[in-house]
Amino acid sequence: MERAISTGVLQVTVNEEAEAAAQADAGSEPAVVWVPREEWIKTQPQVLIGSCVMLLDSQGRIMLVRYAPGQPMAGDWWLPGGMLDHGEDPCAAARRETYEEIGVELRSALRLIGIDHRVDVCGTGPVLDCFFDGGTLAEGTPIRLSPEHDQYAFVSLDELQDVQTAADVRTLTALHAAVTSGTAVCMREGEPVQELAGSGAGPGDRQMRDSAG
Repeated sequence: MERAISTGVLQVTVNEEAEAAAQADAGSEPAVVWVPREEWIKTQPQVLIGSCVMLLDSQGRIMLVRYAPGQPMAGDWWLPGGMLDHGEDPCAAARRETYEEIGVELRSALRLIGIDHRVDVCGTGPVLDCFFDGGTLAEGTPIRLSPEHDQYAFVSLDELQDVQTAADVRTLTALHAAVTSGTAVCMREGEPVQELAGSGAGPGDRQMRDSAG
């Protein structure tokens, strides 16, 4: 007879007959059989990863896009972004989603400004969202919305409470603070739990990066 034991690092399967025989010898360790990694990984939580981008205008307002009728979150506003494609890294996904959703190509370096761990999204399991500072959009930058969205707007922090957002307004407020202070924030279910150390990129560095991009 065999039984599974979780060690916290790797699940092992114990042959109880072999274990009993081994324990009969004084000083012997229980016999275990290591589960191949490809089998062990199936027992671990499977997490989806998303990437979103915070873009500001010259007045420091946040760019939001509204989900169009027929979309799962129709009428809600949120940052440009989406889930990673297979084999894609979060930074590449942020660039791709921004171009697909608003037609803006992000050429300058992206800075990670926050992560949000959502334990169970719509009953489908955990999602880890990565948020990036996409810089300041120059005045007159053309916006081309994808079929998923029907409107875009630049919203100030004071106006956020009056907007029907797809997630917690505190998430946007914390991310905006991270952008302007050169820090990053760790969140759980959209609520900040810890501010992370700054990357050394303050507001002045951000403006130079934008103009170079």
